[in-house]
Amino acid sequence: MTLPVTAQAAFAATLVDEWLRAGVTDVVLAPGSRSTPLALAVDAAPLRVHVHIDERSAGFYALGFALATGRPAPVVVTSGTAAAELHAAVVEAHHACVPLVVCTSDRPPELQGVGAPQTIEQRSLFGDVLRWQADVGAVGDLPPSAWRSLAARSVAAAVGGPRGPGPVQLNLGFRDPLVGEPGTLIPPGRGGGDPWHRVVHGADTVADVPAALVSGRRGVIVAGPGAGDPRGVASLASALGWPVLAAPASGCRGGPGAVSAFDAIVRHAATGERLVPDVVVHLGGAPASKVLGAWLDAAADHLVADPFGTWPDPQRCASYLVAAPPAALCRGILAGGPAAAPDGWARDWAAAEAAAQAAIDDVLASHPEATEPGVARMLSGFLGSADSLLVASSMPIRDVEWYGAPAMACRVAANRGANGIDGLVSTALGLGAGSSGRTAALLGDLALLHDAGGLLGAARRGVDCCLVVVDNDGGGIFGFLPQAALPAEQFERLWGTPHGIDLSALAAVHGIPTTPVDRADGLTDALARTRAAGGVHLVHVRTDRADNLAVHDELVTAVLRALD
Repeated sequence: MTLPVTAQAAFAATLVDEWLRAGVTDVVLAPGSRSTPLALAVDAAPLRVHVHIDERSAGFYALGFALATGRPAPVVVTSGTAAAELHAAVVEAHHACVPLVVCTSDRPPELQGVGAPQTIEQRSLFGDVLRWQADVGAVGDLPPSAWRSLAARSVAAAVGGPRGPGPVQLNLGFRDPLVGEPGTLIPPGRGGGDPWHRVVHGADTVADVPAALVSGRRGVIVAGPGAGDPRGVASLASALGWPVLAAPASGCRGGPGAVSAFDAIVRHAATGERLVPDVVVHLGGAPASKVLGAWLDAAADHLVADPFGTWPDPQRCASYLVAAPPAALCRGILAGGPAAAPDGWARDWAAAEAAAQAAIDDVLASHPEATEPGVARMLSGFLGSADSLLVASSMPIRDVEWYGAPAMACRVAANRGANGIDGLVSTALGLGAGSSGRTAALLGDLALLHDAGGLLGAARRGVDCCLVVVDNDGGGIFGFLPQAALPAEQFERLWGTPHGIDLSALAAVHGIPTTPVDRADGLTDALARTRAAGGVHLVHVRTDRADNLAVHDELVTAVLRALD
């Protein structure tokens, strides 16, 4: 019988292969139709397969196996009440802290909520007792780049995390035809039979991470918000001879080995290819640059500090997730006495950074008018070490990351948990109330309007806060996105969204004085005047969206030429 090659058969085979790499030796299977792709993959693998007619018995059999071995034996069941039969075992695994992986097969999304047989709500079936859950819809719709990550994480999360070992659910939608074979669609795994992810637990040691992972290799430190003590990051960078690709909120800008122009540098094809690292150490949150994230994918190994069990790995490329604060990871690596990178590695990065920063300075100096990158550079350089800068999402955070002052001394904060533009005026005022120095905020016009209510009573709060608002009359970031290629009228109506509101008049309603700025050399004077006056002020910088797009293109082109 010739079987069709299907993506879901390849997914199932990949899932099983990763389980093997993670140390799984046994699988418990209950018969059913919707689980056929997984049943075939399990049966084709070098695993012991324990078949149970009753799903409740299957769940407790796997529980007993894990009690004896400390390893999960994944339980594979079909859809509907078969999944519900596992609930008692899942609850026991939760309270007893026993590793358990339950794979509940499901109907695909198009068969949900339409009365399809053997279909129930399986996403919230087990409540809040799960250590982790992946409800992936139809597995054939998932990109293959996510397959191994899902599988490796299912075992890692079951074996241990912030809440200890416990149950994990993979809710997997399968479409007809259910009988198939993977063909050549299985994505390659890591070399040496290693699992896609390893999780290392321990607050003060990385003893379980091979020293060869960092020692003597070409690497980079990516420092984002929450990267820890900048002195610890600098010590690690110095010992390894690695650059620090430092996001503004990391506090590492201007330190030893700091590289601020990383977004522009890795856009240069030859330089980006030449500087691809062997290993990446991720400390704190991710920078805003998508270009950097895609470029880092080429590194062979990724070491991620994960102190809160949030699994901060959106690229799904982490070789090791270390359950420790970034500072502890830095100390642990240093304690191993690692060898430095090959000679010239740090020097090449420093040369690229110097060339990029000189090119950025030259372009911005050629623009006497106020530009959005120029405002970001000037504002972040004007503020001192006692000052704080809140940066809005969308373009402001990118401009400060890409073009901010390389040695910015101020504390940089941003609402990058969910990356929204909600409540930023209020956040800035609260930041000012809790800070000893002067506070500034770099906002777009839409961010200000989104929290116009935050201006209510702001002038009477006794806070020193300068709201620097870049006003391009709409959503400037969308001009950089594919939507900009749509018809102009449609783009402006749905994304550009010009508002036509006089922001200085809005500020005046709330008793907040406004200083207009339209030239680059006017911003420093405006900032100095607002600092001397104290209280809440608005610095209103008018720009043009089309001109802003052109300036960004000019900056990128200049850096590329400098790196040539």
